[in-house]
Amino acid sequence: MRNADKELDGTAADELEAAVFTGVADFAGLVERDALDEGEGSWGKGSRSRNDRSTPSETDHEYGSTSRSDYSKAHGSRHTTSPDGQLGSVETLPDATPSIPYWSAKRHLTCGNPTPDPPWSSKPIPWRGSSPGRIRTAHAALVLCLNIDVDPPDIIKTNPCAVLECWVDPHTMPSHKALEAIGSNLHHQFEGLSAKVGYKPILDPSQDDLKRFCQTARRQAKDEAVLFYYNGHGVPKPTASGELWCFNRDYTQYIPVSLQELQGWLGSPCVYIWDCSAAGHLLNNFNIFAERRDHEVNMMHGGYADGTQPLMNSIQLAACAANEQLPSCPELPADVFTSCLTSPIDIALRYYLMNHQLPNTVTADMVLQLPGDLKDRRTPLGELNWIFTAITDTIAWTTFSREIFTRLYRCDLLIASLFRNFLLAERIMKDHHCTPHTYPSLPPTNTHHLWATWDLAVDTCLRQLPDLLKKTGTNLDVVGAPTPQPVTARPGRVGGRQNTSKNGEQPYQYQRNRFFADQLTAFEVWISRGGSALTRKGPMSLPPSGDRSNGVPEMANQQRGGDQHLVPRKPPDQLPIVLQVLLSQPHRLRALILLSQFVDLGPWAVHLVLTIGIFPYISKLLQAPSPDLRPVLIFIWARILAVDSTVQVDLINTQGYKYFASVLGAKGDDVLPNSSEHKAMCSFILAAISRDYPLGQQACWSERVFDNCYERLDEPDFLLRQWAALCIAQMWDTNDEIKVYGVDRGTQDKLIALLSDDATEVRAAALYALGTFLGASGSEFSDRHGGGGTGTMYQLEERVHFRMEVAVATGATLAIKDDASPMCRKELLVVISCLVKEWRGYFVVCAWLYWEEDRKWRTSTSGQSHAHSHDDDVTNQAISEWLDSFNDDEMLREENRVLLSSFFTIFVVLLDLSVDAYQEVATHAQTIVDYIMALLLESPFTRLESSSLNAPPTVPIDRKSSPQASGTRTRVPSLQSSVSNHLPPPSPGLRSSLSRSDTMTTISTGVTNTIRRTSSFANALKSLAGGIAFPSLEDGRASPATSVTTTLHNDVSRPPSPNLNFAQYTSPYSRPPTPQGASSSRHPPSPKLTGQELHGASQAHMDFLPCDVMEALMEEDMERLRSRRRAASHPRRHHHGSHGMHGGHHRDHHHQHGSMPSPNGSTFSIDSNGSVILGLGTGSGIRDVLPLKSTYFDWCMEYFKEPQMRQAEPDEPGSVQYNYQVWRQQRNEQIHTETLRHSVTAEDRRWERPVATLQIAGHPLTMAFHSYDQHLVVANETDMISVWDWSQRKRLNYFCNGNPRGTSITSLHIINEDVGGIIITASAEGTVRLYRNYDPTLEQGPVQMVSAFRGLNEVVQLRQGAGVITDWRQSSGHLLVGGDSRIIRCWDAQTETSGLDLDTGSESPATAIVSDSLSDQTFIASFADGIVKVFDRRLEEEDAIVRTYSEHMSWVQNVRWHPTVRGQLLSASLDGQIKLWDLRGPDNAVETIDLLSNGLSAFDVHPVSAVFAVTSAINPTHWRSQQTIIRSLSRNRNLSEYPVSTGLSIPPSRSLPSTFIPRSFLFIVHSLAKYVVNDDFFYEAVLIFMKFWPIIKNFRFSLNIMSRRSRSISPDPRVTKKPKFDHLTLDDFKNGIFLAPMVRSGALPTRLFALKHGATLVWGPEMVDKAILHAERVVDRQYGHCIYYQNSRPDYYLHTAVTGVISYNGKSRAMFTTHPIEKPYLIYQIGSSDPDLAVQAAKTVMQDVSGIDLNCGCPKPFSTHAGMGAALLTNPDLLCSILIALRKAMPPEITVSAKIRLLPSQEDTLKLVERIVNTGISALTVHCRTRNMREKDRATIERLREIVDFGEGMGKGIAVIENGDCLGWNDAQRVRDVTGMLV
Repeated sequence: MRNADKELDGTAADELEAAVFTGVADFAGLVERDALDEGEGSWGKGSRSRNDRSTPSETDHEYGSTSRSDYSKAHGSRHTTSPDGQLGSVETLPDATPSIPYWSAKRHLTCGNPTPDPPWSSKPIPWRGSSPGRIRTAHAALVLCLNIDVDPPDIIKTNPCAVLECWVDPHTMPSHKALEAIGSNLHHQFEGLSAKVGYKPILDPSQDDLKRFCQTARRQAKDEAVLFYYNGHGVPKPTASGELWCFNRDYTQYIPVSLQELQGWLGSPCVYIWDCSAAGHLLNNFNIFAERRDHEVNMMHGGYADGTQPLMNSIQLAACAANEQLPSCPELPADVFTSCLTSPIDIALRYYLMNHQLPNTVTADMVLQLPGDLKDRRTPLGELNWIFTAITDTIAWTTFSREIFTRLYRCDLLIASLFRNFLLAERIMKDHHCTPHTYPSLPPTNTHHLWATWDLAVDTCLRQLPDLLKKTGTNLDVVGAPTPQPVTARPGRVGGRQNTSKNGEQPYQYQRNRFFADQLTAFEVWISRGGSALTRKGPMSLPPSGDRSNGVPEMANQQRGGDQHLVPRKPPDQLPIVLQVLLSQPHRLRALILLSQFVDLGPWAVHLVLTIGIFPYISKLLQAPSPDLRPVLIFIWARILAVDSTVQVDLINTQGYKYFASVLGAKGDDVLPNSSEHKAMCSFILAAISRDYPLGQQACWSERVFDNCYERLDEPDFLLRQWAALCIAQMWDTNDEIKVYGVDRGTQDKLIALLSDDATEVRAAALYALGTFLGASGSEFSDRHGGGGTGTMYQLEERVHFRMEVAVATGATLAIKDDASPMCRKELLVVISCLVKEWRGYFVVCAWLYWEEDRKWRTSTSGQSHAHSHDDDVTNQAISEWLDSFNDDEMLREENRVLLSSFFTIFVVLLDLSVDAYQEVATHAQTIVDYIMALLLESPFTRLESSSLNAPPTVPIDRKSSPQASGTRTRVPSLQSSVSNHLPPPSPGLRSSLSRSDTMTTISTGVTNTIRRTSSFANALKSLAGGIAFPSLEDGRASPATSVTTTLHNDVSRPPSPNLNFAQYTSPYSRPPTPQGASSSRHPPSPKLTGQELHGASQAHMDFLPCDVMEALMEEDMERLRSRRRAASHPRRHHHGSHGMHGGHHRDHHHQHGSMPSPNGSTFSIDSNGSVILGLGTGSGIRDVLPLKSTYFDWCMEYFKEPQMRQAEPDEPGSVQYNYQVWRQQRNEQIHTETLRHSVTAEDRRWERPVATLQIAGHPLTMAFHSYDQHLVVANETDMISVWDWSQRKRLNYFCNGNPRGTSITSLHIINEDVGGIIITASAEGTVRLYRNYDPTLEQGPVQMVSAFRGLNEVVQLRQGAGVITDWRQSSGHLLVGGDSRIIRCWDAQTETSGLDLDTGSESPATAIVSDSLSDQTFIASFADGIVKVFDRRLEEEDAIVRTYSEHMSWVQNVRWHPTVRGQLLSASLDGQIKLWDLRGPDNAVETIDLLSNGLSAFDVHPVSAVFAVTSAINPTHWRSQQTIIRSLSRNRNLSEYPVSTGLSIPPSRSLPSTFIPRSFLFIVHSLAKYVVNDDFFYEAVLIFMKFWPIIKNFRFSLNIMSRRSRSISPDPRVTKKPKFDHLTLDDFKNGIFLAPMVRSGALPTRLFALKHGATLVWGPEMVDKAILHAERVVDRQYGHCIYYQNSRPDYYLHTAVTGVISYNGKSRAMFTTHPIEKPYLIYQIGSSDPDLAVQAAKTVMQDVSGIDLNCGCPKPFSTHAGMGAALLTNPDLLCSILIALRKAMPPEITVSAKIRLLPSQEDTLKLVERIVNTGISALTVHCRTRNMREKDRATIERLREIVDFGEGMGKGIAVIENGDCLGWNDAQRVRDVTGMLV
């Protein structure tokens, strides 16, 4: 029977140990023979689990944690290690930051750029031992010069003295027999070190014999090393000149042998062991001779031939120094040095006997009889040998440099064993005044502290020796190991006796040494107690480069600021011991877990682990069958591949990739704990294997990795989706076969669908995969840029192939062009660049069309005549003629029109992105656009008679001073053009706002419409034509308004750059010099035409038309495609037509034109692959700069280089960042408290004490206070932002926003105020920008742009507009953007996507937007036409406007919610009127306050205190001062009134400082804190009236317990009083009017309101069964419904009332609220798909309701996807089982009912009704719509009549209730008339 605790047997262990030193791990069946202990525990619980599709935003990490996708910070949970060694997810200390910081993840600070490697990583550690000096021993010459019985003349021996040679006493047998025995023993001892080396004992040789044997050994070893062992105990000592001695053939003379001769015989490389007195002479002279010979070879022959190493690479071990003699202690053998090197345990035990007192009852003879086998770790002797190996390895690791350790201990098994045992020799021989030496020289180790640990291990073993010897033999049993086989020992060696226990005796149980368990514990303590912490350079740090290691991780983390001098701590001494523990099964899992925690510390830790020799071990463990090892092995391999991708070759050779492929393909989540994350790691591993390695791609393909990744694209875990896409990207990168298979599966369509994913990283990964699909390079090498499109695609027809490539790029463009993440936009440009490279002709056509339309538009608006005015219709005519060439084939005409429209769409998006606010995106887009523009200038379009490419652009009359006249991006000419020829810079201006209708209808219409909104293409082209375009270092435009400001602040003329900005502009003309040794195949020389030749060619071809140029360019692109398809001949190609319709038709068309000159002969150049001669696609000097290269994969790979199992520095208690955030939190809470305390008194105090006066450069157009810090951010009327400390009256920062000239910053916010702050700006052109590090006092570095995106596309140009208005909601991360637009767009900061676009329904711009403090879904907006609207984003777009107030007669300057009265808002217009509105009242204002009859300039309301402030307007009659009024809303009186001097000496004559926001004065209120009231109960009532006002508008709210007013505003009570029910009966469901269940609307206030006004019964909103099960029932008795402060302390409530409200509270809010007064009439509706859960949920609430209703009709996905709601209609068995279970479990007084929808067939509906009625329900509600019908569809009430009759015919007496299209009493009467039933 196989023992579960079985360890690796001796042979297997030796093989694995050999693998460590040789780098070869191909030992089949090694790990399979190792049965793993089933009771050892397993890799811990998963650290992350998700029930829904997750996004990184749910758990985004701050960049300070150095992790891209560490997404657990927001939930306060991270990977950690439990005390039992398992990896799991445990709750950590409370977060120091209470709210989620947005735009603070790693992607926002890197934009997909990998962090630059620190200096230490530039020099890779040769962990494979593949350095030039690597030595592998093949043969050994064991030379013994003993001459037994004859002492050498220069040696005087003591008496007694050491006599043993190889543990043989030569005096106990004849000399020749003794010599043979010694030689045989020496042979066996060396074989014990390494059995694969051929050993040849050479006994007392003559000089000729020695020469012959040495030369033979060199011939056999070839280029490998020869071991030369020399024992000179029987000859004289070596001479000082470097000679050793041997004999003549008659043994009558000693013959000297020079080391030079020996070097000539043995060559190099060699390993020399000198065991003789004065051995130092040999070592020193050998080096002298070797250095001299190496120098001669270098001088005469220029170095050694390949494969031959210098003599100085030889390794030497000498027994003593030149002036020392070997010890002659009789307790030691004569060859003590050899004994230490070859039999260390024997000599170590003897040495222990000499220096330690033995334990009681233990004798020296007993020690020499220690039982066991050195090769069997389960025996005492084997265990000691194992411990000795671990200790000596550790001593070497902690003492020697990494290079020396790798060379001596990880290259060759024999050398490693010799040097490991040399440490023992040094310890023993130094005690006897003899110092062994080596070359290379090593530092001393004889006093290392681990020798004491060895002595302890020996002592522990020897204490068991008496019992072991008493019962030794076949009965020896070892705890935790099977019984070993009998061992034998040679004479004189330890283990020489075997005793057999008596029959019947129980074997002694050998207690295993705790050495390894204790060392693992020490290793664990190091990791858990600060091993990950950084320290200063010194003895406790990782040694710097050039010292003991290859380098130190110089932390290049810009977030650390002053901590950059810190380095990792010194690694633990136990690292080599952990490696040895892997050989033993009992400790293997624990050791692997600890290793995983160590490699998690960073790349430096991975390098150390690889250097120590971990690789062969874990390679072999991939063959282990145990599932317990899977998670930890996957984790470790992911870290290794992230650091060193070269191991991909090893994984292919050993077929280790199958291990990860099987995990990825496993079905179900129970395969591994936290299955999704480990499958994501496997996806990364397989992607890394496939990267730059075709064999890896093919291997993964054979294991169905592609299919598995395709299926994982739908997984809920975002990390798995991300890496599945990236794995697909690497698998089909440059692999046409896999691309073909992917297209057959529709992979490209699935990736395009992923572009709408909520996770930004997933969207970017999908774009990366599409990029490699279209030809971008996924290589890690920067010189590989890709190309070749989608490859051959032999299975597709040529035309289909073309359409597919265009469709993929177009789909990606339309999906991502408006993405808020610059990382995604940057990846989109990579995709587009691939299309531009392959279809450049189409883009040249688009550029020409755009140019001509732009020229025509500018001519028409400038009022100037133009030389080409008669050709104004050139583009329309060209397109028309081009389409006419397709004759009558309408389908082909339409197809080509759509294709050209797609290219034009992409081209316009490129122009838009070329002036993107994010610098890196703009730079990439500029490279692509300039490439197209350069091709256009080289094309025959320039030689058309009607061409205007060489004419200077005109300036429109209405835009001579507009932003379009100049731009934010300046291009400077190359050195080839003079300064005098420098043309004006391009003018991007306001970028285009593209919609499908603009470009997908007709080309001419699309061009015209788009040009009017897009940047000046003419100036950009003109600049490029003037010379080579380079990005300018200066912006070139005046930043501040005044000249003084310009002079003082010329350093802020450009907006701040992102944290990492590696994008480099690449000119289409310049060609950098090719680096030495680099391949220049990507830029082959192009045939060049001189200017005269080009001019002559242009003169010879002037009679072709624009349509001919278009056709030739497009045909050339098709020819490029055909060449690509011909590049790979495939047997399937003959099944498809070789030419598509387009190509064939064009050939016919050319034939039709006959002798017409073709523009194809204009210029020629060769494509990058040298296979296609181009006529128009490239010019003679155009540089092949496309496609762009993405770095996204390398950025994603950093996730596996960064710590995941430990807390980030800001989350680590005690760290500087943590303490700072704790201080901020406490400080912020104190401000909250003070705000609350002052908010009431502020309503009755004067506001007149000035605090600060600040002098701002320019006109302050917008301002924002920081809620906690004393910061004020001010933006002037242009683009300058200043940050002030208003308490110190000091400007902290001043920088440029970068919006185009002529626009202003119209909105300003500070977000993430709890943890610091990020500034959000919105400028009038529609761009939103974010900045960090604006406070220099925190020493975080310079101001950096975090992100930038287009908040609004459709910005309407108005003479007087509001610009872009925003509102930020920190609690939800929503940014509302409106203004000069017909929509208000909601951006989600977590996903960086836009949600619902709400139509404002107004032709005027929005002037203010403010969200409800209690709701993320409702907000109010004011407009320039005097309208104020209330929006609810939960409703459909057409119903989103729930209230409209239109009493203002002028521009509404601002609108704000009432700070203390919920449901009320205030608005102020420029005519001076301030109006108070009540959502619960009518559409007219509750109150109108007219404080400033001459108009107001600014208005704001304090967010906490009931106080508002206004300032008067400046006009020609009131201009010397402005009146400022602060008024109390609660007291209804003015608190302060005072004038503010304007500083004007004359009436203002100029216009407003900005065309945006019509005011000359700015006023804002500091809130001290953003105070949020948690009053969900009252809020629900307000929302109901907002949402259902058309239904109940004739009634007024009167529920006192929810009203802020002291009086009731409800009508008089009804005369009749509602009867009180004891419990419901069947009759109660008949002849009544009921309140239907409404999600979010059927809350307690609505139900009470409905009961008050006549409802018979009321249904609560549907609640899912699981939601209510974990709720806590709370009755409001003590404090009533109170408004509590954040810490929920009772002494902070604002209002108390005993309400009796019953709440079922979830984790964050009340799930369901009710009141005893409604219990007799309340039906609780439940959503369920499980009978048991439904019963549990019903029992939870049955004490507070009178009936349970099962919802079987909800068609919403949130209900149907779980099998609930309308999904039950198709599963009647489950539906009825739930009703039966409810009826059986509920008491009789609780009714059970159901609500269904109609089935498509009336017959099926009646069958279902019959089954439901038979379950015993009391009532059935029928919604008279089918599942697929919505509210806009009319309810089919007429079908209900038959259902009513059918129910009555069953005789059950149940009530049938109608639902649908019943909104009032008239509708109820109509339904009753049609159906004869109630509603």
